[in-house]
Amino acid sequence: MSERYSRQVLFAPIGSDGQSKIGKKHVLIIGAGALGSGSAEMMTRAGVGRLTIIDRDYVEASNLQRQQLYTEDDVLEKLPKAAAAEKRLRAINSEVDIRALVADATPELLEELVGAGAGNIDLILDATDNFETRMMLNDISQKYKIPWIYGACVGSFGMSFTIIPGVTPCLNCLLKTVPIQGMTCDTGGIIAPAVGMVIAHQAAEAMKILVEDWEAVRPGFVSFDLWRNQYSTMKMSKAKDPGCLSCGSGPTYPYLDVENMTKSTVLCGRDTVQIRPPKQEGLNLSVLAESLVSLGYEVKANPYLLSVEYEGTRMVIFADGRALIHGTKDLNQAKSIYQRLLG
Repeated sequence: MSERYSRQVLFAPIGSDGQSKIGKKHVLIIGAGALGSGSAEMMTRAGVGRLTIIDRDYVEASNLQRQQLYTEDDVLEKLPKAAAAEKRLRAINSEVDIRALVADATPELLEELVGAGAGNIDLILDATDNFETRMMLNDISQKYKIPWIYGACVGSFGMSFTIIPGVTPCLNCLLKTVPIQGMTCDTGGIIAPAVGMVIAHQAAEAMKILVEDWEAVRPGFVSFDLWRNQYSTMKMSKAKDPGCLSCGSGPTYPYLDVENMTKSTVLCGRDTVQIRPPKQEGLNLSVLAESLVSLGYEVKANPYLLSVEYEGTRMVIFADGRALIHGTKDLNQAKSIYQRLLG
């Protein structure tokens, strides 16, 4: 399809040279939900050379309102978002080398993908739903000098900031200045236009970085509220902290310490707890399903996961030993259910 990128090439700041650069770059996207699925589609259509997507979750009906890669069939099949996204993206652009991982973005996994240039990753896009993962992402970015683009949205509100190691403040610096820690979708819901606006900001910044037009990269922290018709940009140069443990003069990258990682997490906007074992288990899901059925549990399974109904909750178990317990936000209850079913 020789004309595939013709309109993008006609855009002077990209041109033929820029398109050639885009086609040689590797982008890592953490999360394949609302922001991740939209950004992944834009990167795929733009012709990025390699795209790696990491996501721990699976497609549910409530996702369809704003997560543009997924369909009702994905919901019925309970497909992991990463697997569903990979299938759809390959159909959009077979020229892009796409790798999707059904996994939690842990320090070990990111070190494996990024460490010592193993993955030759040029850019990381944030599409997560929690600050624990974002802070870990921030540290991996600083440690290996890889730019990343923060993005978040809730209700009709959204925000984005481009972080370039050695140039801009990092997220750890920003948290001392910008009140962004409390942003969740638990209370405010989310509308699709707010998602689309954040995706547009992240994808535009991504393309600037991929074509190496560093002067065009937005230096400020942008936030907006589409419902209230508000839009603002804050200069952040003074937020950079020389003593920051992530990007300062003596960084220790505290959020890459496995001991600092929570092993159980209440997922954003849902009565759901994720339980993650300290080590990946490599479960045989078919054997586990047979065992649970023999015990009288109602079990549904596919090659990626199995779902078990248990005393008013639903437990979804992945092959790496990770589990999502739906119907509770109580970490202790979730851990108890996990231990009763998996030991």
